[in-house]
Amino acid sequence: MSSIATEHVLVVPRIVFQGLGHFQGFSGEVDRYLEGLLDPAVTSYRPRSAMEQDPSFKQLIPYVIFRYRDVAGSWHLFQYTRGKGQGEKRLHAKRSIGIGGHISSDDASCSNPYAEGMRRELAEEVNIDTPYTASLVGLINDDQSEVGKVHLGVVHFFDVTSPSVTPREEDLLDAGFRPLAEIQAMAAEYETWSQICLEALFPKG
Repeated sequence: MSSIATEHVLVVPRIVFQGLGHFQGFSGEVDRYLEGLLDPAVTSYRPRSAMEQDPSFKQLIPYVIFRYRDVAGSWHLFQYTRGKGQGEKRLHAKRSIGIGGHISSDDASCSNPYAEGMRRELAEEVNIDTPYTASLVGLINDDQSEVGKVHLGVVHFFDVTSPSVTPREEDLLDAGFRPLAEIQAMAAEYETWSQICLEALFPKG
């Protein structure tokens, strides 16, 4: 993987996102946004080091949530704590329920750079030793944090048939499936994107 200093990542101008309809938090209107955001006419690959400080662009980030339902019907989610080796220093020591990362210019030669970038990031970060069903469920935007101002999350569920997902990266600390109720009780320890997803996709009661 390229270093942050040299990596070029997929971005879309903020004005394009705003033209499709600005929102804060979570939106389930995938059809409204995704085709326009991934239109090659408006996307480009720019230096990640510059984009991390430039809110006039949004970096598109696949955010995959692994779900497992036990025999009693209760949900369990894969979660971890971000170690110091994770690329985004502003999220170090935060817990997360999302796996994913940037779409790189290295993915651009494929017919679907977004799908290839997501596949690559997952292969780098976790072992998936179970069948699963994937679905695209929404987008995250958080303009209330410095990290969120320059990123736009695309949320996917991977529903696994067994909790056989394990970390490949040593900086995914304390990783594994935990009961949803336990994660919700610790929500304050999780990064903002995870909190947004927990509230929107797993409402209590």
